Amino acid sequence: MEFTFSHPQYVFLLFLIPLIFFIHFWALGSRKKKSLKFANFDAIAKIEGIDFFSKNLVMLFINVLILLALVLAISGLTLHTTRESSAFAFVIAIDSSQSMEAKDLSPSRIDAAKSIASVFVDNLPAGIDVGIISFSGGSKIEKDLTQRKDELKSAISGIELSGYGGTDIYEAILTSSNLLKTESFKSIILLSDGQINVGNIDDAVEYANDNNVVVHAIGIGTKEGGETQYGISKLDEDSMKSLAYNTKGVYFPGNSNENLTRSFVDVLKLTRMKVAMPLFDYLIFLAIFLVVLEFFLSNTRYFNLI
Repeated sequence: MEFTFSHPQYVFLLFLIPLIFFIHFWALGSRKKKSLKFANFDAIAKIEGIDFFSKNLVMLFINVLILLALVLAISGLTLHTTRESSAFAFVIAIDSSQSMEAKDLSPSRIDAAKSIASVFVDNLPAGIDVGIISFSGGSKIEKDLTQRKDELKSAISGIELSGYGGTDIYEAILTSSNLLKTESFKSIILLSDGQINVGNIDDAVEYANDNNVVVHAIGIGTKEGGETQYGISKLDEDSMKSLAYNTKGVYFPGNSNENLTRSFVDVLKLTRMKVAMPLFDYLIFLAIFLVVLEFFLSNTRYFNLI
């Protein structure tokens, strides 16, 4: 659970709180000095049961809470948390860069990824929206969100190794997140060997978190590596683990075809979703309640009991 501000430029207004405390106690001391010139205030207070300082402190704290609620409201205080859900929409993002031609998985990394992605689609419960993208130095939408399993499997089978150089994870997250823009509970299943050489993981994590997307990463390949036309390509687990962990997702090793199958089955069991809850309405309601409370205390006999 964490808090963010959509308009952090207004947070500086919180510095008004210590100023209010200073002005309050300075004015309180000044008024008391003037009162004591004409009467024994302490004696009067004891007789009437009125505590000069406590009465004013209650009002002070109510006013401070009103100011705090208003400042946090206009600053766009937002609560980010995770909850359980059984109704996710998925985007399956498949790495189609040249390193995916390596044959450390049979018959090749990309073929193994496509095969298991099709199995995943077959095993999806009814009513789940899924989209398909491929990515290398850029990203391509292979299929918009749909519940048609035949169309999804056709899109997966049509993915081929890209002629574009590089692997841009950020572009993959951006395109996938945009596909999920209108969904409530969203998750990306990213299949890649983690050989990132365009963009960086930090930008990808930030974009996913800003859009409340959980990223589950499946490492395609082995640490020993496989041969490509450019040389030996090894699985970079660190970048994949970082992406999953920092978006509240899970990393699965796909260093064998059996592990790949198990990984997709496990993804369906995960029900954690990220939720952003703007607190503006609650804070405004709190401020209104406190204003009414202050008015009530100031204008009824209960004020004397504070």
